Amino acid sequence: MYNEKATAITKVLTNYLDGIYHGDVKKLKGCFTEEAHLYGDIKGTEYLKPLDEYLEGVKNRQSPSELNENNKMKIMGLDILGNIATARLHVPMLGFNYYDFLSLSLVAGKWKIVNKLFTHVE
Repeated sequence: MYNEKATAITKVLTNYLDGIYHGDVKKLKGCFTEEAHLYGDIKGTEYLKPLDEYLEGVKNRQSPSELNENNKMKIMGLDILGNIATARLHVPMLGFNYYDFLSLSLVAGKWKIVNKLFTHVE
């Protein structure tokens, strides 16, 4: 059962990273619940946005792939307990060194990101 869940969650996380790298808003939106919020800091500046605002920002910026950046994004860890999970990802892009901490849950039979915490580390 754990392996089935891990496989399904890894697919969501891979879609999430692909969506970020390619600026694919539709793919990204499919990874999250509509109620998701994103919290973090970018070089010490607090960041808090609902999903729609975040996706608007992704839509209006050049993607790492458009800028010919090497894709060095990766899943660093995954913990699953019942129908919840947390994932830790390294997301270096656009001159930033982001680390994401994602909370996921099984929602209507599909794994979705319900919350994103992130920080930039110099």
